[in-house]
Amino acid sequence: MNLTTVYAVLVVAIVFEVLGTSAMQAAQHFTRVVPTTMMVVCYAVAFFFLSWSLRYVPVGIAYAIWSGLGIVLISVVGYFAFGQKLDFAAIAGLGLIISGVLVLNLFSKSTFH
Repeated sequence: MNLTTVYAVLVVAIVFEVLGTSAMQAAQHFTRVVPTTMMVVCYAVAFFFLSWSLRYVPVGIAYAIWSGLGIVLISVVGYFAFGQKLDFAAIAGLGLIISGVLVLNLFSKSTFH
């Protein structure tokens, strides 16, 4: 399997995880049916694609990318969609997460089986 396809599958997993987490915010403690259903479906799709990527990427590396980029993206969604504020420390921390994911992918020899 080529590198681009594997990372595309992992990106799909990340996008659906972010959608599921956004739906969880909108579900209001599972009291709203549509966002709750959307959350369950999105998480199922996210875990399906994450598990598929684990055929080619070690679990620690895949999870670091999935969770790191998921944190950054859900913070952006929270800022724009839910009006949640990000102070300088939060932005700096998110920058460090992005830096860590980049270092992992650009310099580590353990990103592929």
